[in-house]
Amino acid sequence: MQDDDTTHGPLAGFTVGVTAARRAEELGTLLKRRGAAVLHAPALRIVQLADDSELLAATEELIGHAPDVAVATTAIGFRGWIEAADGWGIGDALLQTLRGVELLARGPKVKGAIRAAGLSEAWSPGSESMAEVLDRLLAEGVAGRRVALQLHGEPLPGFVESLTAAGAEVVVVPVYRWMPPQDIAPLDRMLDVTAARGLDAITFTSAPAAASFLGRAETRGLLPEILGALRDDVLVACVGPVTALPLQARGIDTLQPERFRLGPLVQLMCAHLPAAARILPVAGHRIEIRGHAVLVDDELRAVPPAGMALLHALARRPGWVVARADLLRALPGSGTDEHAVETAMARLRSALGVPRLIQTVVKRGYRLALDPSADTKYGR
Repeated sequence: MQDDDTTHGPLAGFTVGVTAARRAEELGTLLKRRGAAVLHAPALRIVQLADDSELLAATEELIGHAPDVAVATTAIGFRGWIEAADGWGIGDALLQTLRGVELLARGPKVKGAIRAAGLSEAWSPGSESMAEVLDRLLAEGVAGRRVALQLHGEPLPGFVESLTAAGAEVVVVPVYRWMPPQDIAPLDRMLDVTAARGLDAITFTSAPAAASFLGRAETRGLLPEILGALRDDVLVACVGPVTALPLQARGIDTLQPERFRLGPLVQLMCAHLPAAARILPVAGHRIEIRGHAVLVDDELRAVPPAGMALLHALARRPGWVVARADLLRALPGSGTDEHAVETAMARLRSALGVPRLIQTVVKRGYRLALDPSADTKYGR
């Protein structure tokens, strides 16, 4: 396994969907460097609120009636808030207000944004978790205290409710909003590819993106197919537990890194996707069946979609004869002409570079030429 990972990257032969609007290029680059083919379709777009009356009203209210505590949740959100206030001519007044309050930062990037604005944070959780922020506030006691919460576009389950129940007055600061993408076509294409099991994995970096993805599937009448694909065939990777909530509510298992960052997310996928690949000893060769490619003795061989469909059908019963009629049903957009199987099989053999990996059984069908030593292992 080491050789092919070193030569081709651990994600070579796999197709990964990226739904992010923000930092999509960064995530896509990380995946491509490790060999993945990337399909990008933003599931939403971020609308800055520099001209939004709701943000202006919240900012003016805080300047006029300073909070006791302010919680900054994202660097981009905090910077956007300060920049918007500058644009309205009240930037200095906002900074002066924040200098006099207990300022909490969710993580190191937020601390950087706070310090860049000339402010200092009072505390930041080691876990970068809003749950830890909530625990600290409740332990301190918030009864009768005014808490400003800079929203970061994602739902914070129970956060505001818990503070309010403990006696706090919570002022939310909505720095940006999530909206549907202006061009819906890429998202629709990703939904079609997902439903057809054309993705090996899909990534989500925000809860609104996950909710938007599922919502669009429901609007198009594809939700049952999408949920089936995500539950059974497509690895679902989320940057953190909040992001995963809309998916888990639908019964979808998700993969999450311990650190809620893009790098650890990609590293986790590098460990899980290759581990799920099918490895078989065939005709004296080692073949590893990945999403859209096959490693033949650690040499990466790209295979067309029709060929991969046939190979997956053969690999489900390695060494056993699979009838042409069954293989025809496995082909994408299959018709009734079994000649399509012969054509796709010829291309598959050519793509693999070793024709004898697949044997023709006259008048019956085709079989993977599983090595005799593996017969017992695979149930012959």
